[in-house]
Amino acid sequence: MTRHDLDGQVVVVTGGARGVGELLARRLAARGARLALVGLEPDELKKVAGSLPGDAAHWHADVTDHVAMTEVAREVGERFGKVDVVVANAGVAQGGPFTDTDPDAWRRVIEVNLIGSAVTARAFLPLLTASRGYLLQVASLAAITAAPMMTAYCASKSGVEAFAHGLRAEVGHKGVRVGVCYLSWTDTDMVRGADRDEVLRDVRRRLPWPANRTYPLGPAVDRIVAGVERRSHHVYAQGWLRGMQAVRGYLPPLLGLVGQREVARMEPRLAAAGGARRGLVGAGGEADERERGRL
Repeated sequence: MTRHDLDGQVVVVTGGARGVGELLARRLAARGARLALVGLEPDELKKVAGSLPGDAAHWHADVTDHVAMTEVAREVGERFGKVDVVVANAGVAQGGPFTDTDPDAWRRVIEVNLIGSAVTARAFLPLLTASRGYLLQVASLAAITAAPMMTAYCASKSGVEAFAHGLRAEVGHKGVRVGVCYLSWTDTDMVRGADRDEVLRDVRRRLPWPANRTYPLGPAVDRIVAGVERRSHHVYAQGWLRGMQAVRGYLPPLLGLVGQREVARMEPRLAAAGGARRGLVGAGGEADERERGRL
């Protein structure tokens, strides 16, 4: 597949303050890309943008706000003159039994991960159409197979996968390529935040290999960069995820058998927690809740 030289390309990365978004921005900038970072942590975004070797700028915006994101897209277009690539990476997570989750946190995961991705695409598609560019939607292993204790996250990532596949068919004739990126558990603030919950940590460790591992961030981001260079329809941050596509149809009944057994095993520990309401996890989740005045 043809590789696109990233030198001089303008790349928008949402959720660029930390984790996948931050390292992706650094790796892209090292290849000569010009970066526009978007997110909820202006101080962190400013720090990342200021440390990049080339041309970079940042915007403080909630990806679920259509008016704000439309204005960001206008300003990015004016600032850089074009947009070649948009990586819809912004996301939050929450875990725990569905009935014990904070309803607002559950809804917020859907809003940021799914609605926010659609708002991002809607805002930037005119610029991507003009440049015959590339939209990369960051999904997850959770889009390939659901898991207990992660209903909101799995629903949102399944949704963005379907959204990206449908959008690809709508905009391909205009020269815009759309890709989906899949990641397993990767060493980020979000995953470390989830691991602070003893039950969630135990659920993850009891998943079958290789889904029970935490993978280093650097190699995962290198695969994403290669996907951006190729403007790939599918990007697998861990190579084994490609094989999961072939067996995904068999996974729901298996999950139903194994998952309910594991949840039943955890019932006493969940009961001891007293139905504690679980909110968003990790530093990114905390930033989102501060933005909305919930911390």
